[in-house]
Amino acid sequence: MDITLLGTGCPIANPDRYGAGNLIRAGEQTFLVDVGSGVTQRLLEAGANSAEIDALFITHMHSDHLVDLYQLLMSSFHQSRDVPHRIFGPPGIRKFTDGLMELWREEREMRIKHEKRASNAAFDLEVTEFEEGVIWDTGGVRVSAVRVEHAPIRHAFGFVFESGGQKVAFSGDTKYCDALIDAAQGADALIHEVFVHVDSMPLVGARTAAGRASVASYHTVSDQVGKVAAESKAKCLILNHFVPPSFDRDFLLDTVRADYAGPIIIGEDLMNFDIAKRRLTHRNGVIGY
Repeated sequence: MDITLLGTGCPIANPDRYGAGNLIRAGEQTFLVDVGSGVTQRLLEAGANSAEIDALFITHMHSDHLVDLYQLLMSSFHQSRDVPHRIFGPPGIRKFTDGLMELWREEREMRIKHEKRASNAAFDLEVTEFEEGVIWDTGGVRVSAVRVEHAPIRHAFGFVFESGGQKVAFSGDTKYCDALIDAAQGADALIHEVFVHVDSMPLVGARTAAGRASVASYHTVSDQVGKVAAESKAKCLILNHFVPPSFDRDFLLDTVRADYAGPIIIGEDLMNFDIAKRRLTHRNGVIGY
């Protein structure tokens, strides 16, 4: 398997960390987990495009995980996609996609009529609402959905990808979660969100102390995420989806290292991981881990 972090940010706009999105290549198949702000642009930077995605998996119905969905469809239309999009999401995703397509219907119909492209299949959606369990098992790739804890969001999931004897777990958005730890046992890589918590963290903008505590309550705090990796016996921990998007990297690394002895990688947009070779590539750097 080959994993690229397309966006490692959160709802807070940041020029270095785009919205949530991960590109997975496994065998002959290409998948996308979440489609946050700017993900379609990051796909191109990663040497991929919207037209080649075999399936899109949405972790939950928070805007920073699906706000770029229509842009994904439009981009693949311009990239000559000739098969419908397959979208897998939690309960509510069908209502969302129906509403999204209706919102842009007049503009889309005008564009189709005027541009006269060879295929309009990019706007045909095959939407599947899933619950826990195996949601994809095709071509030697199995994807399982794991219910995680992100209340008040009712339906939030992580994913486990298995292919060629390799296993990669994505946490989605969650606080410390036993179900995720169980599902991620022995994973070659655990890609996990983190709320970087410092007691003395300044309150930025209009955020209050109560608001900060509320956000932290449904994320995995930095002094917990190492415990998750250790208890899941993950071979590598890749930190992702940082709240806030700007933080002290040394502090975060030291905090997580206190509980987890394996490789810890502080993710950056467009980091690529060859899981079989345990090779990290970012810009001009290549690291074996």
